[in-house]
Amino acid sequence: VIQESSMDKGPEWRAFTQEEKKSRSRVGIPILFSVHDKGLSTSIDKVDRDALGRKLPLSSRLQIWRLRKWQIRSRVQSSIDRNLAQAMTEIDRLSDKLAIPSAVKERAAVIYRKALEQGLVRGRSIAAIAAAALYAACRLAGTPRNLKEISEASLVGRKDIARCYRLLLRELSLAMPVTDPSIYIPKIAEKANMPGHIQTLALKILNETRQKRISAGKDPVGLAAAALYIAAALAGEKKTQKEIADAANVTEVTVRNRYKTLKRQLNLEVPD
Repeated sequence: VIQESSMDKGPEWRAFTQEEKKSRSRVGIPILFSVHDKGLSTSIDKVDRDALGRKLPLSSRLQIWRLRKWQIRSRVQSSIDRNLAQAMTEIDRLSDKLAIPSAVKERAAVIYRKALEQGLVRGRSIAAIAAAALYAACRLAGTPRNLKEISEASLVGRKDIARCYRLLLRELSLAMPVTDPSIYIPKIAEKANMPGHIQTLALKILNETRQKRISAGKDPVGLAAAALYIAAALAGEKKTQKEIADAANVTEVTVRNRYKTLKRQLNLEVPD
């Protein structure tokens, strides 16, 4: 065989109506790792109406209710299925609460499945591993969500999530990129009602910290908060350290310490 044309098994994306979109799909719904059975099973609708939209009689509704109950039981049979169902529900809940993109949620689900395959979940909290997997996925994707935000949305404490996160890094050999403090600037600035020119100035300050290697080993959220605090002061739009700290979800002490470091090492004349 000199040449062979491979068939594209994906859907046709050029569609202008919902009907066209459905007709162009060759393979049905995509595989979803964030669903415990990867979205491959079917479910019985809860509408209790026939194809014409008419309400079903009571006897039929009772029969369908029993079928629906057994269908749900059949989807979650083994202990692994039950574990995955609980974990994927928690990852989905956290993602919704923290407005995390679906691609990051899918990545977290893959990390959790690998942890389960290697026996890392045994003897540990499912919720803690799920939260740690989501935090790891956020770090890998560069999504600005810190450990404190994850823990506040989760059902477990920050220390437990941090412990499980370190476990995932070690056992799954996850190579985490260095987090750029700049990705936190828009989010903090929006919460603190800071205009665009202050954000631009804060980004310049952070760029200088990178060039002088001041940011190495320091909390990126704290650095971003301190840069915004300095930028606001230089622009004559005074913000208190408490306002910035609340917007960044860090303590005032963190903002104060990072502010002193940047002011000293960058030789900045910041008005009081």
